[in-house]
Amino acid sequence: MAELKAVECREFIKAVIEIAEEMRVPVAIAAVNSAGHLITVERMDDAGFITAEIAWAKAYTACAFRAMSPRFPDGLLIQQWFKERNPQMMMNSSVFTNGKIVASGGCAPVFKGDEMVGAYGVSGGTSDQDEVMARYAREKIGWAHMKENDDTPEDVKRHVNELYSKIGLGERNL
Repeated sequence: MAELKAVECREFIKAVIEIAEEMRVPVAIAAVNSAGHLITVERMDDAGFITAEIAWAKAYTACAFRAMSPRFPDGLLIQQWFKERNPQMMMNSSVFTNGKIVASGGCAPVFKGDEMVGAYGVSGGTSDQDEVMARYAREKIGWAHMKENDDTPEDVKRHVNELYSKIGLGERNL
């Protein structure tokens, strides 16, 4: 069974900090394993004190919902899906998990091959800034946010692509 290692997470954190400093946006970064348990968290010096908890919650959310459905490849889609369909369920999920459910950009699952090994969360900028930093770091270190052998049904892909389009990210496709 593959797993996400702390040493890999430190490389991700280093890459996020690199782009965060360039963007002048202090953030916190967290990574969890496939069960949503914290592997590591780091808060940059000038990031808000609550950003570490939010980053952890984002990672937990990406892990929790990605494990349940291929409809959620990142936090932006989780946010849009709940906004359109069932905002009350989002609130209830947050209550049931003691606040660990946060839907926002800057989080995604991490895959090794076809196995989800964990997830990450970045918090401190706007949702879009967090997403830009997270994607930069993920691509720099080579983390996959989708299965190697994509078995997502075509109707789900269409649905995800429609959601991307609605939130202004029509250039992304699942």
